[in-house]
Order: sequence, then C-alpha cells, then structure tokens
Amino acid sequence: MRATTIHAPFEMRVEDVPDPVIQDPTDVVVRVLRACICGSDLWAYRGESARQPGQRIGHEFLGVVEAAGPDVSGFRTGDLVVAPFVWSDGTCEYCAEGLQTSCPSGGFWGSVGSDGGQGEAVRVPFADGTLVKLPAEAASDDHLLTALLALSDVMGTGHHAALGAGVRAGSTVAVVGDGAVGLCGVLAAKRLGAERIIALGRHTARTDIARTFGATDVVAERGEAAEAAVRELTGGHGAHAVIEAVGTEQSMRTAVAIARDGGSIGYVGVPHGSGTGLDLSVMFDRNIALRGGVAPVRAYIPELLPDILDGTIDPAPVFDLAVGLDGVPDGYKAMDERTALKVLVTP
Repeated sequence: MRATTIHAPFEMRVEDVPDPVIQDPTDVVVRVLRACICGSDLWAYRGESARQPGQRIGHEFLGVVEAAGPDVSGFRTGDLVVAPFVWSDGTCEYCAEGLQTSCPSGGFWGSVGSDGGQGEAVRVPFADGTLVKLPAEAASDDHLLTALLALSDVMGTGHHAALGAGVRAGSTVAVVGDGAVGLCGVLAAKRLGAERIIALGRHTARTDIARTFGATDVVAERGEAAEAAVRELTGGHGAHAVIEAVGTEQSMRTAVAIARDGGSIGYVGVPHGSGTGLDLSVMFDRNIALRGGVAPVRAYIPELLPDILDGTIDPAPVFDLAVGLDGVPDGYKAMDERTALKVLVTP
C-alpha cells in the first residue's frame, strides 16, 4: 500500500510500504476513507519533534474494516468506523475511568513500528477498545463523513478543553487559538450552553468560522492588547472559562490574564516553549483553576456522535483544503504557511 512517511524536516514522502495484516487476534485492518493533517503534525514537519527517517505519520482517520482478528467481537468486515488518535485496550482501569490516553497497552498512530493514519490502510490494535462504529449510510455522504472525521481528534479535543475550563450554561468563555482545535472549542462551548464566547484570532477566514460556530465576539489583538480587549468586553472581570488551544508561553500567559478570578483554564494546546508561561502565584492569588492535557477522545465519541449525525454540531468547516494521498506533502506546506487551516486527505 501507499502511506505518508517523514524523512527529515520539511521532507514528506508518499511511498510504498508493506500492507498491514492481522498480527494479534484483537486486531482489525481498516481501509482509510478519510484522514487529515493535524496542527501537532507540524512540529515533526518543522523538525521540532524528533522522528526517525521513514517513520509513518498521521493520527486521524476513519474507514471501513477490511479484516478482523478472531477475538474481535464488536466489528466485522464492511463496518464503517472512526478511530480516536490513541488506541487503547478498553479493559484497564484507566479505560474504565474514561482516560484511554493513559492506557498501559495504548499507543499513538504513527509512533515507531505502527501505521499512520495518512495512508491507504491501518492495522488497529485492540479494535474493540479503540474503534467506534458509524452508520453505514454515512459512507455515501461526503459532508457528513468529513464532519465525523473530526471525532478522531479536534472535536473531542475542543470538548475536552471546554470541560476542563468548566464551561456551563450562561457562562462567558474565551478561546485562545484560532486553529481547528480552538474553533472546535468554540463549537463545544456553544453546545454546552455558553452565553458569550470570545474568540481570539487574527485570521479573518478562521474567525468567520468561529462566528459560525457560535462566537459572539472576536479579539484580533495579541499579548497585553488582547488582555485589555477581553477585559473591556467583560466589564473588567475576564472570562469564567478560558480554552487554551495553542501551547506557547504567550498563549498560556494570555489565558491566565484573561481568566476571571475564580475561573478555570482548559488547556489542550500541545506544549512547545511554554515552560515559563505559568505563574502559580498569580493563579493562587486569583483562585484560577487549570485542567486539561491529552484529550481522551475515545471517551467523548459516543456523546458527540449523535449531535453530529443529527446536525446539532457540524465541525466539517474546519477542513478548508482537500488533497489526495499524493497531495499530502503539499498539504503540510499549506498548513505550515498558514494558507490552509486543516487539510483533509482522501486516499
């Protein structure tokens, strides 16, 4: 089969690789119908996260089961399924607690020795604990299939941030970051009943999507100017809930500064250069809570899936560029140059 591999910074290739096969009785092989490029993939692309030459990449995909091991009970050939960005056994204590990202038997797609989502097929370990079945009819609905792909990462991650931030009915929410996760955070906050949602972002195409998703206000400034703007919008108090979806020192400082005393920050931006962005004494004095981390999206898919199926939420607009498998290297370039928000891949 063909799959995307990374060989050096800015050097992505689509190459022939061995076809995935059932290795363990709990495996399935999924033929990929939709995959995508994640903003977090760009850290490897830019050389800021180490990868071995030839390593697979991509952690978001959905597709059709092509083969199933003898111990797989929940899936059969022909089932349409979506995969969260981490596989998990579904039987350990962490999985039972809804924290599948800490499963001792789990792992990330594209890690050394595993298949990546940006390819024609993927071997899925622990299929019964990992995959979620989708309605078969969704396979013939391009828009719905694209919206469902967001369940593999960005929609669940935005939801995780909203929960960590304590978004509730009637609350004021600020979202730091106008990438796909931040935009899905806006969508999640709206779904949870936020009355006012302030989106921080300077790219009009993205903030237009934020408004479509439920943002009531947009702040284009950064740093101290952004803090002042949010304070002005909130009568000097700040937001009850802040979603941090970037992961830099500046973004975390902004999140703390715009939080209301007694408020909460839900952080899901993959940290890079953010080691000194958090002043615990400030958070202590102002009673600001911090909660977040790697989103256990497998726990959220059953809750979010019905709302996508009935149209209550539609994250599909975060995908603003579609490429075939051969176009993946160009897709990385487009996202790196910020000419694309999130690239959809159709093998």
